[in-house]
This record gives sequence, C-alpha cells and structure tokens, in this order.
Amino acid sequence: MHVNCDCCADTASPHLGRRRLLLGAVGVLAATALPNDVVRAAAPAARTSLSPADALKLMKEGNENFRNEAPSLAANGRERRLELARGQAPFCVLVGCSDSRVSPEILFGRGLGELFIVRNAGNTVDTAALGSIEYAVGVLGVPLVVVLGHQSCGAVAAAVDVVEKNASFPGVIGEMVQPIVPAVLEARSQGGDLLEASVRSNARRVAKRLTTQSLVIKDALTAGRVSVVGARYGLSDGQVEWREDI
Repeated sequence: MHVNCDCCADTASPHLGRRRLLLGAVGVLAATALPNDVVRAAAPAARTSLSPADALKLMKEGNENFRNEAPSLAANGRERRLELARGQAPFCVLVGCSDSRVSPEILFGRGLGELFIVRNAGNTVDTAALGSIEYAVGVLGVPLVVVLGHQSCGAVAAAVDVVEKNASFPGVIGEMVQPIVPAVLEARSQGGDLLEASVRSNARRVAKRLTTQSLVIKDALTAGRVSVVGARYGLSDGQVEWREDI
C-alpha cells in the first residue's frame, strides 16, 4: 500500500488522496468500529469562530495571566467534560516539547478541549506529528499553530553536542535529535549562546517547514484560515517570546 509523504507534497493528487484517506478512515471507524453511543458522543462539533489573530491574542493573554499568577478561569468541570464528549473544537495546535516543565494548558491558562497538543522531545515534526497537525487544521478547522521551544531544551542540547563534540547517544536518541542539527548549524553562525540560539532557530525552522511542506496548511494559509508562529518559553521567568515573522 502506498502512503503519501512530504516528498509528494507538491502535486495535487497526493493532496486530495491524503484528505480522502484521512476523512474516509474517520468515517469507517465511526460507522463500523464503535458502538452507537460512542459514535454519537464523537460527532463533529461546530468549529471555533475565532480568527487566527483572535486565537493568538488568547494565547498571549493566557501566558500573561500565568506569569502574573492570575486565577485560572479554564473550564475543566463536569459540564465541560460532558460538552466535549459530543465533539471537540480546539482553537490552537500547540507543537511542543515533551519536557515535564512545559505543560501547555498551564502555561497558557487553557482548559479542556481548547488546545490540540502534539508533543515530543525537541518539538520536532515527523510524519505522525504532521498528520496530526493537518487533521487539526484541515478537519477540525483550528485557526492557529504554535511551535513552542523552551529554555534549556535537552533535545536541542543533545543536538548541540552532536555538532560541537561529535557526541553519540544510546538507542534511537541520536536519530531523534538529527532533525535539530540544521538549527544548531544555523545558530552557530550567529554567535552568542549557542544552546539558546538553537532553541529559537529550531522552533522557527519547524514552524516554517509546516508552511512550506504541508499542502493542507498552505491552503489554509492562502485562504487566511490559519496562522503559524514560532515561540520560546522561558523556564525561569515563565514568559513566552513570540516569533510571528517566521
């Protein structure tokens, strides 16, 4: 069975094939693999009405409230759970690092059903992550994608060690950090603190890649339905720096 990949992303037929495959798979699962009550619970919800600019404003306000230790107004109770059992309508895809200190809902003061989160070490995007992001944007209608790096990222530090010390790591850790190496090389040419510059470069490069290699995201960008931004979270001060000009 052929599976479309990024190398086919500049043609129309793989684009349509990917959408049909995704939507068809969702339909088949709902119709044949799930009990009727679960199908009803998973029925599509109305998409968010937020524009990309409004969604970004909410994220910025949420981080500001977190930094100022304002009381959280996030909806996480029983009524919200029951509402979300009928479907989801998140307003932001958050591509973040697996680091335990970087919990998206907390950093941005959001509740259940508001963020569609894709996390792995180094906030990189592989095929599974890209498909998840495309699902959020193309099917759920999410208007904002944020790629969030963070201070003292261990995965980025490992990539720095590969570049600077020719380091090696056990298992598949080395393969995992390989996509970050180009960001380190870019940052090294800029001078300054290499780790922190690499964190920023990596977040920006991942965000930029989403806008150039995904036809689903490119279409949404062209239509003004989505914005893609990079960001960096400071562990010590709790502040998120935004990079909208990726």
